[in-house]
Amino acid sequence: MGETITLTAADGHVLDAYRAEPEGDPKGAVVVIQEIFGVNVHIRDVADRLAAEGYLAIAPAIFDRFEKGVELGYSEDNVALGREYKTKANDNLDNVMADVRAAWEAASEAGKVGVIGYCWGGVVVWAAACRLDFDAASGYYGAGIVDLKDETPKCPTILHFGKYDGSIPMDDVDAISAAHPEVTVYVYDAGHGFNCDRRDSYNEESARTALKRTLGLFAGNLG
Repeated sequence: MGETITLTAADGHVLDAYRAEPEGDPKGAVVVIQEIFGVNVHIRDVADRLAAEGYLAIAPAIFDRFEKGVELGYSEDNVALGREYKTKANDNLDNVMADVRAAWEAASEAGKVGVIGYCWGGVVVWAAACRLDFDAASGYYGAGIVDLKDETPKCPTILHFGKYDGSIPMDDVDAISAAHPEVTVYVYDAGHGFNCDRRDSYNEESARTALKRTLGLFAGNLG
């Protein structure tokens, strides 16, 4: 369903992105933000599913800033490597925002634009909702959101966390909720990575419910 395209950020950096188009006219668009594993098969699947729901979906390869073509699996070695990439990306969050904005610009041809992201991508979603011009945002299990809780989303935003996520204490989730009563925070009987059906932590019921809520958010704010 999708294809690889190139985007150009405001500073001239050129990055790849996965683009999935719906059949017929799009309802709007969604930028899909990767986990620490790059734009891998799971992220492409997410984009394809959103396209099947009627949205133009674009997933920018954010790690292209320092290594092209990062696409990892979920072994311990890959997790360790992905964390190294995340650290490099976090060293300059402005560059990350520039790359996300490039995806937003490309997606905006379809109308209003939402953003969705997972794991580290959930943190990027929060930053993008606060700093960029998205129309709706859905972030999944972003462990660093609590560190950015003093920033406020400029668009309707929902967050999803797993009750048994070893990397995100419920105290952090409560702190986010207390700082932002306007943001709807959902907690599921699941662990970290519950949306990814290629991980042992996948929880089908939680993933289905979170997707339904996300699609409801997008339907109400994108079209």
